[in-house]
Amino acid sequence: MTPAINLCRERGIDIVVHEFHHDPNNTNYGQEAAQALGIEADRIFKTLMVAADARTFALGIVPVSGTLDLKHMATAMGVKKVAMADAKVVQSRSGYLLGGVSPLAHKRPCPLFLDESAQLYDTIFVSGGKRGLDIEIAPDDLLTLSDGVFADIACF
Repeated sequence: MTPAINLCRERGIDIVVHEFHHDPNNTNYGQEAAQALGIEADRIFKTLMVAADARTFALGIVPVSGTLDLKHMATAMGVKKVAMADAKVVQSRSGYLLGGVSPLAHKRPCPLFLDESAQLYDTIFVSGGKRGLDIEIAPDDLLTLSDGVFADIACF
């Protein structure tokens, strides 16, 4: 099991684990998950790390059908500007490989902002901590585990 799944189980949070075959040549991880699991892309969320400066990081969790609005993310964080974090930084801080970055159980936790569109669903799908592994979780449970908040951070 992954650290994300272990955290959910340790805290008594109900999740459903969904495994699927990951094609190593496919770098569109979210769309691959949607297709493999037969789930609409609006319900599968990707984990993106941003940096406001060299020490200030946060996670933006948005549907794979959309993109992270960096201006809205900066506003949610209470800073002037953010940029996408470097891939090496993401992997180092999270402990996960790109394409399998879970929003949960990072080596170095940072604030989490979940796009408010997640509230449209009883459960959403997020990475379980490795490529080809998603967990289905209630949005409120995700926020409870991460001390996260809902925010208007996606654009479609």
